[in-house]
Amino acid sequence: MIKKIFSLFLIVVSFIYKVQAQTITPEEYIETYKDIAIREMKRMGVPAAITLAQGILESENGNSVLVKKSNNHFGIKCKSNWTAETVSHDDDAAGECFRTYKTSEDSYRDHSNFLRAGNHYAFLFNLDPSDYKGWAYGLKKAGYATNPKYPNILIKNIEKYNLQQYSDSGASNVPKFETEKYKDDPVVVEKDEVQHNQLKTAGVNANEIAENSSVISPIFYVNGSKCINAKKGTSLLAIATRNNINLKKLLDINELEEDGILDEDQMIFLQKKSKNGEQDFVIAGKHATMYHIAQQNGIQLESLLGYNQLEEDGDVKPGTKIYLKAISQSDQAKLIQERAAASKVVLYEVKPKEGLYTVAKKNGITVQQIKEWNNLTSDALRIGQQLIVSQ
Repeated sequence: MIKKIFSLFLIVVSFIYKVQAQTITPEEYIETYKDIAIREMKRMGVPAAITLAQGILESENGNSVLVKKSNNHFGIKCKSNWTAETVSHDDDAAGECFRTYKTSEDSYRDHSNFLRAGNHYAFLFNLDPSDYKGWAYGLKKAGYATNPKYPNILIKNIEKYNLQQYSDSGASNVPKFETEKYKDDPVVVEKDEVQHNQLKTAGVNANEIAENSSVISPIFYVNGSKCINAKKGTSLLAIATRNNINLKKLLDINELEEDGILDEDQMIFLQKKSKNGEQDFVIAGKHATMYHIAQQNGIQLESLLGYNQLEEDGDVKPGTKIYLKAISQSDQAKLIQERAAASKVVLYEVKPKEGLYTVAKKNGITVQQIKEWNNLTSDALRIGQQLIVSQ
């Protein structure tokens, strides 16, 4: 009797284990959601093959923990504009906020709206709906995913499971959108996640673009370099995409440490800035910083700091003369004295036959400290040269 009970127990446990371990196959996932993907293609223009390939990857064929908790098939995070239900889930960081949907179809709908409303995805909708390779590589270019193999994975899924047939099914009914008239379920400004190498989201509100077509201004030149006037709220990724510039290169050109949404109206350069200004100097106005002065005059910040004997960016006192070019030795000595008086540093005048080692020893400091404090690139000194020897 005991053996029979034990055997029955094992059968029940085995059955429960199999049910819990059962997973959805890619084929089953496709069969379940293909009609929704086709409907979304007809509604918003995102190729059904791309939507299904993303769903297979992002949701692990519908088996991911996030999908089971929230019906979120595309891993879209909350963002400031999301006011519906949310769920906490570990992704790039612990306990991140993700959108929750009542049904999987709601997730598919929001995914379509998300792509349609993102300004940096706009170029994708100019592609032929059957161009799944163009869409796959375009999504990566626009910053949808951080994985460098993301396009290849989508393409592989599309070709392996013949997902293109579903795009072909809806291709004849893809709507023709005029971006400036787009009003359907708009998504407000999505801040960049970034740079793990790239954000999963970013962009400018489609309605904002419709109401104000000058979010990004025409190209003009400052000190020989191309630039634009970008408004507050504009995504740097959107600027890079629109002007066909690598995002990292755009950040380097403008001496920015990270991408995201501009928090003020700002000049953004599209070409490397010059090391010298067009004029000898400018007078700093109110609320000026060295970075703002560098941008306004099309000069590399490092050069501007060097001309003015400064080590880092910061606020500038109104009325201060800021040099935009290298100055004479006498002017440089005078400038050093002015900076020293302002910052209460100690200066030392180089005497005949003195080198860095001698000056360092006399003042109880190291040669490296002298070089760093005075921005020296060589060991050569000249008689009468003013050196900072204490900070």
